[in-house]
Amino acid sequence: MNCVYFGDNLAVLQSLQDETVDLIYIDPPFNTGKVQARTRIQTVRSARGDRVGFGGQRYQTVRLGTGAYADEFEDFLGFLQPRLLQAYRVLKPHGSLYFHIDYREVHYCKVLLDQIFGRASFLNEIIWAYDYGARTRKKWPPKHDNILWYAKDPQHYTFNVDDIERIPYMAPGLVGPEKAARGKLPTDTWWHTIVPTHGRERTGYPTQKPLGIIERIVRASSNPGDCVLDFFAGSGTVGEACLKLQRQFILVDNNPQAIEVMRKRFAGQAVEWREG
Repeated sequence: MNCVYFGDNLAVLQSLQDETVDLIYIDPPFNTGKVQARTRIQTVRSARGDRVGFGGQRYQTVRLGTGAYADEFEDFLGFLQPRLLQAYRVLKPHGSLYFHIDYREVHYCKVLLDQIFGRASFLNEIIWAYDYGARTRKKWPPKHDNILWYAKDPQHYTFNVDDIERIPYMAPGLVGPEKAARGKLPTDTWWHTIVPTHGRERTGYPTQKPLGIIERIVRASSNPGDCVLDFFAGSGTVGEACLKLQRQFILVDNNPQAIEVMRKRFAGQAVEWREG
């Protein structure tokens, strides 16, 4: 049964049995020291509106609400370590962990993960590159996240290379028409837009990650019927990917706003809701 827990993820992790999860993806707070927030808006036609649309029609902006959380820890690695130790314990022998973080913390987190999984278990640092938002003029604008991939057993792990969607060649004329039509396997640098502000995917939850990124991970490193765990579930994108790809999921979050978003997102689905 697909399950969503509302509560402390460490307590929930401790309640799970050894070696019961096939894949873990987590997107923990990035420890930016800022309040992460997203405001949801709607536009309605109004003669006195503050926006002008197609054909000169005016629209009024209506604020629907704001979701936010404080992204700051005095001891970030101390917060992560017991949770990652539990993650290692609950992974099956062939299981994988995808750890999503940003450039500020990735170096420290990799050292911690090397200690828990072993350096040989580190398979990739995936760079998710995007091109959206403000651009500083004081340095090269940072426009990427880092995703660290660890296999519990680096000799035996799931990687469904034939199930990964192929992408266009940047110079198709150099590879010939047959290869160009087939496309190529993505490398460890993934170009993918963020969730569009007014896109159908948007839930209004801060730091929501694109379904396309999560689907690629779930396809590659799990099989239909497998169990996927995300204990920083946020808007529940892992759950949506699992429903689409016939995987089971366990999601955990202690933010009431996250639970509210997931209840709407999974309405009508067979999901069990628990307090952990």
